Amino acid sequence: MDDQGRTVSSDQPILYVLDTNVLIHDPNALLNFEEHHVAIPMTVLEELDKLKAGKQTIAAECRQAIRLIDQTLGDASPADVEQGVPIQRGKSGPKGFLSILMSKRAEPNRLLPENLNDNIIINQLLELRAQRKDKDVVLVTKDINMRLKARACGIAAEDYSTDQLVDDVSLLSKGYHSVSGSFWDRVSKVETRQERGRTWHRVQLIDNLPAVHVNEFIIDEQGFVGWIKAIKETGELLLLDLHQEPLLHQEAWGLKPRDIHQGLALFALLDPDIHLVNLTGAAGSGKTILALAAAIEQTMVSKRYRRIIATRSVQGLDQEIGFLPGTEAEKMEPWLGAITDNLEALHMDDENTHGSVDYILERVPLQFKSLNYIRGRSFQQSLILIDECQNLTPHQMKTIITRAGTGSKVICLGNLAQIDTPYLSATSSGLTYLTERFKDFPNGVHITLQGVPRSILAEYAETHL
Repeated sequence: MDDQGRTVSSDQPILYVLDTNVLIHDPNALLNFEEHHVAIPMTVLEELDKLKAGKQTIAAECRQAIRLIDQTLGDASPADVEQGVPIQRGKSGPKGFLSILMSKRAEPNRLLPENLNDNIIINQLLELRAQRKDKDVVLVTKDINMRLKARACGIAAEDYSTDQLVDDVSLLSKGYHSVSGSFWDRVSKVETRQERGRTWHRVQLIDNLPAVHVNEFIIDEQGFVGWIKAIKETGELLLLDLHQEPLLHQEAWGLKPRDIHQGLALFALLDPDIHLVNLTGAAGSGKTILALAAAIEQTMVSKRYRRIIATRSVQGLDQEIGFLPGTEAEKMEPWLGAITDNLEALHMDDENTHGSVDYILERVPLQFKSLNYIRGRSFQQSLILIDECQNLTPHQMKTIITRAGTGSKVICLGNLAQIDTPYLSATSSGLTYLTERFKDFPNGVHITLQGVPRSILAEYAETHL
């Protein structure tokens, strides 16, 4: 079994050929193939070279991948570069090889017309397989169509899945466990104590709940809500006793939750000890408006944060923002229309909604920033609001989350059913990666919001279209 999770049929190392989109998805991909040989076609280097210029996020990934390739090859001779240079892995020494795949095609091996770079790479693999009959050759690409074309030509092709942690998004934690009837009917032993006005329960269950994690919630039909704060090896749970009524009567900038799931989300958004809130759910489930209301409440009223940094990932944003006129904030405004739309929703009852929104935008330290601005920065005492997280790769997600400085909070919003980038799926999305990696983080909460309270029309469309 290698780092990609594949079962290798023989002891002979496999030759994996990486496509451009793999190196953009994860610039460190070439390090994740253990003892196997990794080859990068010259066509891929040329594509990276074209994409490396500029300030967009994709350019930064390309530059990082190029630097790692250069570092790995070092001062190797041209012959070594073509044959394979050992990949150094820190103190463990070299493991596997990296080579640049040169094109020396002969006419009989060409199956595809070379008007596309994908076809050029597949033709190179056909030639390589003819030359290296002693070695299995596998194309690794995020492009489904390229994998289909490769297989049609007799070349094995796979997706890059090193950072894919789940095979089915339905297995992801929702952030809570709904229990039928009364939760206490499942309890065999309980110890209760009061501390600083809070009620704590140490419980042993008759039948343990499946896949329980720290900071998840337990909800029953009798109004009990328990917040899991510790899990013992014996299966014993330490719960903070919450009640549905107080959760449903919370308020942030005039907004109250419509159901218990929104109540849990708002509770986490307003908790100063929670540094990461990850909200997923269908369109209209309230992700953005809850996050925005909590953000304004904590910057304007409680003064817990100095500013709100709002950013968003959408397909084409990095390429197209440069062509929009105006300052960075003016360039970002069309892409962050969801923020201003929800500001209007929060002030619908005001005498002059537009006047109220303009007033709030002038008073609230709300800054619209592009992902290019986020990279390389460190934000102190800031509330970082990231919308459309489903379009981020795991590597991009890590880059953004690590921008949070002292006293900052990160709110990630997304809908795995609305992925816009062609090389991501629900299972390989950075949002899925984040949810799985942070499921036991003691200062993080994930909530999957339910229902579509936006309107009767939106709810019907979500279920019938």
